[in-house]
Amino acid sequence: MWFKNLQIYLLTKPFELDSEALHDRMLEKSARACGSLEMSTIGWQSPLGRSGSQLTHAVGKCIMVCARKDEKVLPAAVVREVLADRVAEIEEAEDRKVRRREQGEMRDEIMQDLLPKAFSKSALTYAYIDTKNEWLVVDAASPKRAEELISLMRETLGSFQVRPVQVNLSPAAVMTAWLSGHPSDEFLLQDECELRDPVEEGAIVRCRRQDLEGDEITTHLKAGKQVVRLSLNWGERLSFVFTEDMSVKRLKFLDVIQEQAAEAEAEDAATRFDVDFSLMTLELERFLPHLFEAVGGIAEAQ
Repeated sequence: MWFKNLQIYLLTKPFELDSEALHDRMLEKSARACGSLEMSTIGWQSPLGRSGSQLTHAVGKCIMVCARKDEKVLPAAVVREVLADRVAEIEEAEDRKVRRREQGEMRDEIMQDLLPKAFSKSALTYAYIDTKNEWLVVDAASPKRAEELISLMRETLGSFQVRPVQVNLSPAAVMTAWLSGHPSDEFLLQDECELRDPVEEGAIVRCRRQDLEGDEITTHLKAGKQVVRLSLNWGERLSFVFTEDMSVKRLKFLDVIQEQAAEAEAEDAATRFDVDFSLMTLELERFLPHLFEAVGGIAEAQ
């Protein structure tokens, strides 16, 4: 349940629903399997999985939700193979060339024929609404994945007003300064970064298991490259990769937090979920303001 990635959004108006009321609204958009001719579906399922029946799970001022996306697996190679066979049959039988437009129509027909026989796969996206701090935090590696959950919430509620967190300083400029001899007092450099030449189609350098304060990195910085990804440690409590778009990736809750979780008694899956959810949200409530402050604080909405 511990989040591994953070896409961070700000609520632009207070969230008024409690966990029970939100659950009731989400029931109409419950997750379901794809129909025979549907390529994908998305809906809500219990954050507790099979251990829970509620579509929301609240601890304190935070409400956890989980979106499930089901997609049919229809490999492009299979479609191409069937299409090639049908095109060859027509060209041989009718002694003519099958044009591109006709092939496109045939491809659509093939996909409709194959869809009922295709297997489905599911992907879960977890998020929580912090009604106290007015944040939405989504465990997603990309903004696109997070936006699917946000769109589902808007369909569910009719309106869900959030915006990506925006800050007063460029994260890339701040990270570049940290590597250029002006380190952060709070965020300790680790051993991974990505540097990019700001010119269009400029060079990209990715480093892992690298001394980030060494001469090699300094040479790239002097050549004008900017840091767009950087691995950091916060207070020996969290390690993560910070990116130029304010995403947090490969988040790890370190030993001091994991030991607290292990020490807490949990009789069943629901109690274990409560403990982990509470510890995680409390830690992120401490961490995120420090991260925002490091890049100039949250910018006012335009």
